[in-house]
Amino acid sequence: MKSIGKAGLAIGSALLLAACSGATTAGRPGPGATTSAVPFGPVLSKNIEPVDNALARIPGAKNLSDLEAVMSALSTAAHDASRALNVADAPAAVTGDRHDLANALSVLQSDATNVRLGIKARDVCALDSAEAQLGAGEGLKSVPAVLAKLTAAGYAANLTVPRLPKQQSRSLDNGTMISKGKLHGDGEFKVDNGSKEDAVVSLVLGGKAVHSMFVAKGQKADIQGVEDGTYDVYVSQGADWDSAAKSFTQSCAFTKFEDTFPYETGRTSTSWSITLQPVVDGNAKTNDVDPNSFPQL
Repeated sequence: MKSIGKAGLAIGSALLLAACSGATTAGRPGPGATTSAVPFGPVLSKNIEPVDNALARIPGAKNLSDLEAVMSALSTAAHDASRALNVADAPAAVTGDRHDLANALSVLQSDATNVRLGIKARDVCALDSAEAQLGAGEGLKSVPAVLAKLTAAGYAANLTVPRLPKQQSRSLDNGTMISKGKLHGDGEFKVDNGSKEDAVVSLVLGGKAVHSMFVAKGQKADIQGVEDGTYDVYVSQGADWDSAAKSFTQSCAFTKFEDTFPYETGRTSTSWSITLQPVVDGNAKTNDVDPNSFPQL
């Protein structure tokens, strides 16, 4: 009886050991098992390639609408690459760099999104200004920097950052005439720009800007010699005046005064005054204007 019992226990133990021999320990494959991990180099290249392709489209953008589409593609590519690389297997020696690259791509995604939203909101209203905003962001500095570390460690990925313009802050002397008619009349037009943005104020006849004057933020200026007629008054405001394009490149706003401004001189002169900032008991209203229908200066 005892010998039978001992034999039975021995067989049970053998079965138990056989059952355990193919098990895994602490999540590692057991003897004879294989892994399917993809080498880090190809994963890196695969995820950086769409980002590189989106950046390569920037020089081909002809207008803000084109660039907005490119920024959307860049944002998506950077977002997808950041998520993929954040969980990708990488050698221990470059695990920290992999993590830093995922974070840098996330910053680049935010930078591209902010440019796209800035175009929609007219915070940037010229192609050079929008490109300069992207170039000034941290994303296009940190992503290449981390990729350089990975390249030095033996993991290279192609990324070419296009040459982008620098943001500018151009202005004109207060009172500079941008469009100047004959000014042989007896009328006077005064402008008080107490706002925080530079402005160009235009006296318009028949849809054409006859007189346009640059009024710097916080300054006053006037036009002397306005000819008789009933004028509409248009105002563009913003930052960084591009004299070649005759427009602001940043923080653009376009408005038109509801009332017209008649000048009827003869024995007496006519004088009108406007303020570009809200005033108590102000009696003039303005409406926003589509920049595409703004009178050409």
